[in-house]
Amino acid sequence: MLAAGACTVLAAGLISTAGGAQATIGAAPKAAPDIDVKNVKADLAELQKIAEANGGNRAHGRPGHKASVEFLKGKLDKAGFTTKLQEFDHNGAKGYNLIADWPGGSADKVVMAGSHVDSISDGPGINDNGSGSAGILEVALAVAKADLKPTKHLRFAWWGAEEDGMIGSSHYVDSLDSGEVSKIDAYLNFDMIGSPNPGYFVYDDDPQLEKVFTDWYADKKIATAHEDESDGRSDHAPFKDKGVKVGGLFSGADYKKTEKQAKDWGGKAGEAFDPCYHQACDDASNVDDKALDTNTDAIAHAVWKLSS
Repeated sequence: MLAAGACTVLAAGLISTAGGAQATIGAAPKAAPDIDVKNVKADLAELQKIAEANGGNRAHGRPGHKASVEFLKGKLDKAGFTTKLQEFDHNGAKGYNLIADWPGGSADKVVMAGSHVDSISDGPGINDNGSGSAGILEVALAVAKADLKPTKHLRFAWWGAEEDGMIGSSHYVDSLDSGEVSKIDAYLNFDMIGSPNPGYFVYDDDPQLEKVFTDWYADKKIATAHEDESDGRSDHAPFKDKGVKVGGLFSGADYKKTEKQAKDWGGKAGEAFDPCYHQACDDASNVDDKALDTNTDAIAHAVWKLSS
């Protein structure tokens, strides 16, 4: 998750590859499958290995970021997604957005789910934001496994250079004309979904999208709270600025959990939701499995429901 500020995108290129056969438009299943948290954790372990092999991070302009994108792209291509690697320049270095489209669904109604895949330069960024990146990857792979035939078109995205000011997502949105922007029915953002002292925060930018999540958590007897700490600080902001409906989930960063929040969610009051936020200790041990599992299942629910 971005700490502060925003920068200007300099230039961009677009490289595309295609995979998978065209699906037939049809009704989505009534319920999303359970996403196995072991698979999400395996993806996080791979991102940790990538960081360790590339100077301890996966930051913009560093080899660990490109390797992270290639790891995700390989799994998505194999599953039958059509992927595009969108390049941009920032601070003299090349950055990457990965866009993955699932065949089928109305191109006039697009449901997007996105996460930034870059880390800060000081650490591997496993909660921030390997957690969101791995979560939506496993939801995308579940879409392929189910051979989902959504009514609306499904698109997943992994953004570069979020930590430098939502550079990648801003570039993507700015590359679309007004007609293409208007076809995005909803953009859902997932930035930090496995904090070790977790909260269950739901973006409150759009009431209908918020309700999709809050109803699901209520059914599981899990309390939620409005998420407003990261307003303007993650990749939903460029979409919202263009008039796109946005929603998402967040499990907390470096501010402290209150007594009431600890009563609602468990964990430790008076301690940060993520004490390793933007630090080298944000590694594979810095994730709460229950929060990661719960939030990934919530993402799957929203993707299935909103695309049907």
